[in-house]
Amino acid sequence: MKIILQELGEYGKEWARENEELEDQGPPREAKWWYSAFHTVTAMVGAGVLSLPNAMAYLGWGPGTFILVLSWCITLFTIWQMIELHEIVPGGTRFDRYYQLGQHAFGPKLGPWVVLPQQLIVQVGCDIVYMVTGGKCLKKFMEIVCTDCTRLKQSYWICIFGSIHLFLSQLPNFNSVAGVSLAAAIMSLSYSTISWVACLSKGQVDNVSYGYKNTTPADNMFRVFNALGQISFAFAGHAVVLEIQATIPSTPSKPSKIPMWKGARTAYFITAICYFPVAMIGYWAFGQDVEDNLLLALKRPEWLIAAANMMVVIHVIGSYQVYAMPVFDMLENIFVKRLKFQRGFPLRLVTRSTYVGLTLFFGVTFPFFGDLLGFFGGFGFAPTSYFLPCIMWLAIKKPRMFSRSWFINWGCIVVGMFMMFASTIGGLRNIIVDSSTYSFYS
Repeated sequence: MKIILQELGEYGKEWARENEELEDQGPPREAKWWYSAFHTVTAMVGAGVLSLPNAMAYLGWGPGTFILVLSWCITLFTIWQMIELHEIVPGGTRFDRYYQLGQHAFGPKLGPWVVLPQQLIVQVGCDIVYMVTGGKCLKKFMEIVCTDCTRLKQSYWICIFGSIHLFLSQLPNFNSVAGVSLAAAIMSLSYSTISWVACLSKGQVDNVSYGYKNTTPADNMFRVFNALGQISFAFAGHAVVLEIQATIPSTPSKPSKIPMWKGARTAYFITAICYFPVAMIGYWAFGQDVEDNLLLALKRPEWLIAAANMMVVIHVIGSYQVYAMPVFDMLENIFVKRLKFQRGFPLRLVTRSTYVGLTLFFGVTFPFFGDLLGFFGGFGFAPTSYFLPCIMWLAIKKPRMFSRSWFINWGCIVVGMFMMFASTIGGLRNIIVDSSTYSFYS
């Protein structure tokens, strides 16, 4: 981490050279607004949508609905801020990476320390969770379509899912995974719709209850904290939004923020029609007994549930790549600039395969879907999506104290920091508790 931060600190001293290198070596800036739409949908509408009914079960109808709506509004506001700040400096400078914007806001030395750890937690955390999700849904799919097949351990299915990424990770940049990302965005809308429609057709389970779960006060408090993290995890696209905007061309007459904001609005509309029906109808159907993955609770009709599980697999394949690409880019830059490696397939093969292997190892070792969502949602997603953009906005734009913009930004900061601390504590505690009764590599 120290080497990474030192390297990024050097970037802040050489803005002109860095931007020239990005133009020469980075992905071509030729994406359209709909590219940004489906990349953002792929990054945001992930497996976390299936845990929203479980979060509602711990928060209840009123608080759960309020937190979900508030999170949607806050993160739409902060993604707009990041899009606006992408080209805030006159003269053609573009902040194509989250840490570059952090350097501009906080200085070349402090910026990487503030932004980079949070961004890496989001990207690596997402990829670990998607390893777990892909393996579990692949296992569920095979159990439905092949009832006579030999049952494999869950860890084997996660390994099978991870092996797919050993091949896909060799694709060079964001534009090269556009087809995968588009398929993933379509799948996310499809399995979300299947989830709530299946719940609606199934109806309520017998003796459904919407009361709070009957646990100890301490356990209930930590589960509520974890539920906040599950909601935070659902709004995760900010960690890669600047990388997505970097692929869009920009001219003085039509800056990149115009098509990017159009794509972001479209993505948030799709997010709303995915999130709110799944959260509300899933909780309505199962009440307090809903599982942390809604699809695992649904059993009929079998063919439709099997199809939805396969859609989740396809979606998290694309989502994994969207979050991994910026990490790949950063690692390869370090190897090229500090260790003098040559760019090309051999470097990609080693660095990217190693990264895939590490995320696969952690996914197999800690396959606690709901607890991982809560922990990573608080520790990484709340800062990058809820309040870091507001802090950077205050540092760069300097709105007048006690103005409307000042109050809105500080309100988002307070909400985001509360969700960060509460859900990190809740998620970590639940991982410890659940791992004490779990048989590893089962």
